[in-house]
Amino acid sequence: MSRILQIVMILFLGAVTVPDVLGQTTSSGKRERGFIREGNKLYNEKRFSEAEVAYRKALQENEYSETAMFNLASALAKQASLAVGEEDGQNNPAAEAQKLFSDLAANATDLKIAENSFYNLGNMAFNQEQYDQSIDMYKRALRKNPDNDKARENLRLAQLKLQEQQNEDQNQNQDQNQDNNQDQQDKEQNQNQQDQNQDQDQNQDNNQDQQNQDQNQSQNQDQKQDQNNDRQDDQNGISDRNAEQILKAMENEENATRRKIEARRAQEELKNASKNKTDKPW
Repeated sequence: MSRILQIVMILFLGAVTVPDVLGQTTSSGKRERGFIREGNKLYNEKRFSEAEVAYRKALQENEYSETAMFNLASALAKQASLAVGEEDGQNNPAAEAQKLFSDLAANATDLKIAENSFYNLGNMAFNQEQYDQSIDMYKRALRKNPDNDKARENLRLAQLKLQEQQNEDQNQNQDQNQDNNQDQQDKEQNQNQQDQNQDQDQNQDNNQDQQNQDQNQSQNQDQKQDQNNDRQDDQNGISDRNAEQILKAMENEENATRRKIEARRAQEELKNASKNKTDKPW
């Protein structure tokens, strides 16, 4: 727990008050006062769960008792502060304490109870790191009593913590934006590299096709020349030399076709290897 949080917790505990109810003469009123006194004694002995029971009995005698409500909320808040993280959604003393304080802050006829309710709501919000809400509650307490020094001190602490929180959020947003920009740059760089590789592959394909075409044209010219020579030697049929030249031309065409297929296959393998290198390793 940080030093600031410890200070606020101490101030919260010191702010709890448990005034007695006076002036009631009925038997119900006497029982109510008796349960409140019993709860106060248990509260001061730090037996908060037992104090809670006594205050609930006081409310059974007088359900409108603002003192019993405030003291019950204080006992519940004490239990919640001693069992942080252990309460569940069904039996959450902090939630019930907050509701009681909120009702008293809005509706209590006793101005002191209303003031202390706002103050304790501010402490509860502070301990939950809801600093903007705690600032509002401390200000409301000060409107009820401008001389509440504890509320003024805690207000300054809450304003400081809110500024620190906002600065931290701003730094996190800047880091996130930088990460996003770097990812976009990496993506664009990879795309440019892929485009360059594709252009290179296309140029290589065109060059290879042109080379194969030139080679075939040269072979065809040689073949035609050989055939013309053969016609001069034997006009009545295919001579041995002419047959040999025809077979050689067919073989050359097959070799040219095979080289073209192998060249394309090599280019595809080179393209796949280049693509794997430009991808991120994750």
